[in-house]
Amino acid sequence: MTDHDHLTASLQHLDEKAATYSQLTAYYEGRQPLTFLSPEARESLNNRLAAVSVNIPRLLVDSIAERLRITGCTRPDVWADWRANDLDTMHRVAHREALLLGDAFVIVWARPDGSPLVTVESATQVAVQTDPATREVLSAVKRWEAPDGTHAVHYGPDSIETWHSPGKGATTTGFRKVSTIDNPLGAVPVVWLRNGDRLVDRGISEMTDVLPLTDALVKLSTDMLTASEYAARPRRWASGVELIEDGDGNVINPFPETDRMMISEAHETKFGQLAGTDLAGYEAAVNVVMRQISAVSGLPEHLLGIGGDNPTSADSIRASEAALTARAEARQGTYGKAWDRVGQLMAAVRNGVSPDSVDVRMTWADPSTRSVAQEADAVVKLHAAGILPTTYALARLGYDASEIEAIRVARRSEALDTAGVDLAGLVTS
Repeated sequence: MTDHDHLTASLQHLDEKAATYSQLTAYYEGRQPLTFLSPEARESLNNRLAAVSVNIPRLLVDSIAERLRITGCTRPDVWADWRANDLDTMHRVAHREALLLGDAFVIVWARPDGSPLVTVESATQVAVQTDPATREVLSAVKRWEAPDGTHAVHYGPDSIETWHSPGKGATTTGFRKVSTIDNPLGAVPVVWLRNGDRLVDRGISEMTDVLPLTDALVKLSTDMLTASEYAARPRRWASGVELIEDGDGNVINPFPETDRMMISEAHETKFGQLAGTDLAGYEAAVNVVMRQISAVSGLPEHLLGIGGDNPTSADSIRASEAALTARAEARQGTYGKAWDRVGQLMAAVRNGVSPDSVDVRMTWADPSTRSVAQEADAVVKLHAAGILPTTYALARLGYDASEIEAIRVARRSEALDTAGVDLAGLVTS
């Protein structure tokens, strides 16, 4: 195959899930259509109910993403490059993107000064080709639009090619090669964060199971709003009033809805009010759907707003979040290998060595919900018993590598001050 054929195959792979990504993004942003609102119901509401969004998909993605936080790594030089590339913030964006679309990517390359350059990429712009036997990334492509047309970069283990098409929105045609540079890493500098626990080629969105239930919830909410407009709001009635017709023979209501006072000169006129319809049935149906969402997503009931009125204890909250915590721990294992690979590539770029020769491990914060007092009490007891060293205890409390180093320096300085040691005097002497 020619270089253009390889590029075309990669771009076709990139476009395979474009429709799925568009749908998932619409649900996450609360822009999904009103699936169950009929044209007749929309017309009866005078098109006043254009959209109803019960954004459970965003709640699910954000609830897991906020529990996935990397706090350090085993190599200080890699951690310094990590912070220099704003990955202490952007790695959480990558997690949210992977949970939303099923895939996210990280590209590692070099700046002009030789330091690592790391960017987080969306699955809407990047795709990878993998070895069916080993699932190793064989090549990758990134495509984006610019004012001068469409650009694409094809990443291989030996070389990196840049392509350009003068037309905007180009998919697979119209590209010509602009340049080719050697890849000294000997590996594709694109890392794949794949969401899901199954052995499939592409990741699966975390929202997949809750999308149909979200549609059902929106349908119930729409019905409830429609019923509140036409049945739950009490209606007034009047009898014994002379009716007036317009030129077309249509009856004109002598008491418009905006009138707060109804007056009639006829002594036989009677006024009254119809009882509003009870909407408790809709509330019960919404609670049933919410509990199904809780069962398939791991979201606890208190996050969905269907728990009891009385506040629960911290222990009961932790127990109710056990499924959500377990799901976050599983994602730590899935994403952990990818971030370790990012660390290897950063060290390889910095030191000019093979990525496979670098040993890097990222450390994660505890995904479970625990108050500061509870966590501090548990860690202090383990540290006092000699089970945990100080550095590891600080990591358990959520401090990152740079903060731990700053704490260690401060403690050494305080110890020297307490002992009355004059470092400046020792140096001059």
